[in-house]
Amino acid sequence: MNFSLTMMERSKRFFQMLAAVLVSLLSVECEPAVGQIETNKPPINYETTEPNDRVAALGRKLDDGSAQLKWEADFGWLKSLLEQLDVPTSSQTLVFSKTSKQIRRISPSSPRAIYFNDEVYVAFVPGGEFLEVGAVDPVQGAMFYSIEQENAVQPRLVRETHKCMSCHETSKTQKVPGFLVRSVFPKRSGHPEFRLGTTLVDHRTEFKDRFGGWYVTGDHGEMRHRGNVLLMEPNETGLDREKGANLQRLPRVVRKPAIEPTSDIVALMLLEHQAQFHNHVTHASYTARQALHHQELMNKVLERAQGFRSDTTKRRLKAAAEKLVRYLFFVDEFKLTSPVKGNSSFQTEFESKAVRSSDGESLRDLDLQTRLLKNPCSYLVYSESFCSLPEAVLSIVKRRMLEVLEGVDESEDFGHLSDDDRKRILRVLNETHPMFAK
Repeated sequence: MNFSLTMMERSKRFFQMLAAVLVSLLSVECEPAVGQIETNKPPINYETTEPNDRVAALGRKLDDGSAQLKWEADFGWLKSLLEQLDVPTSSQTLVFSKTSKQIRRISPSSPRAIYFNDEVYVAFVPGGEFLEVGAVDPVQGAMFYSIEQENAVQPRLVRETHKCMSCHETSKTQKVPGFLVRSVFPKRSGHPEFRLGTTLVDHRTEFKDRFGGWYVTGDHGEMRHRGNVLLMEPNETGLDREKGANLQRLPRVVRKPAIEPTSDIVALMLLEHQAQFHNHVTHASYTARQALHHQELMNKVLERAQGFRSDTTKRRLKAAAEKLVRYLFFVDEFKLTSPVKGNSSFQTEFESKAVRSSDGESLRDLDLQTRLLKNPCSYLVYSESFCSLPEAVLSIVKRRMLEVLEGVDESEDFGHLSDDDRKRILRVLNETHPMFAK
């Protein structure tokens, strides 16, 4: 009997050692290769998890009859849908490059209109078969839907997965379901000239590389961009950037209807910022959930205490948090060399939603002189998705934010934040954000 127990114990130790060796061989505790997040396996289960975003909630109301949409001849369900989702029409931006599933109907004369708020994106193509809708689920990140542009008795919001993921789950979205804004070199047909490359755009992108394939209205002084113009013949290798600069009206070539007569530059710049912010949050969430899931499996195999975290897991959590903190504090933001001014009501509507501190400061106040925001900390730190991050990574994000704002971190990375910037941002957060309340 004693001999048998000894053999069992030896076998147990042997298999534990074998598991440890296998773990080591599998990139240290099963850490996946960089960028490899398995979105349709535990613990993410993207496609099989019931969404809980604002669009999904409206979809359920449409299905049970507690909400209705109104049809219009020119825009179908668009205006009613925007109203139901509290998306301002002043957020309208127009993209004429053929970079959508409805490319047959998109052209320089018939651009695709995109409307957005902090958590919802709606795209309309004149004469299109459906509206494209994106939303931010508090846990799962970007969700995609469509609604047929047909005067049906009961319109339905249908969730889309595979059809959207070829563009919306790539390296451009950090390998998670996400949003992206691209700048291309458009030909006269609207097709991008891919041999000249494309640019993934956010607030760090140089101004000269932005807005290719988009219409842009408003002032931007001496700065030049790729918007409003097409590649020049005969070689189609250049853009007449001067021709596309500082337009107050859409070019005459635009013939199909849009709700607003603008494609506001300020709306475009905020769209660029927040699309990648959502991706950073989703990436941090997925990374944390996957790292903790793998850690739990390894703890069981190696009979470790519940809650044990290896150095590898800690590194993964720290790296994901740091990427997010750098982005939300606008590290490496492109410095504007001329003031920017929109030509719609968008800026007023955007700033009107601000949560303000006792001295009137907020994170939604725009600067537009040398940078996007007066207080360089993303207004989306108030978003439900940010606040719903797994505690394991959210606690690191909060600690790092406080280190930066309280001056503990004096590294050059955050050198763009003056002492006054840090004090104002910290005061706003302390007075208005539950996570930082004192």
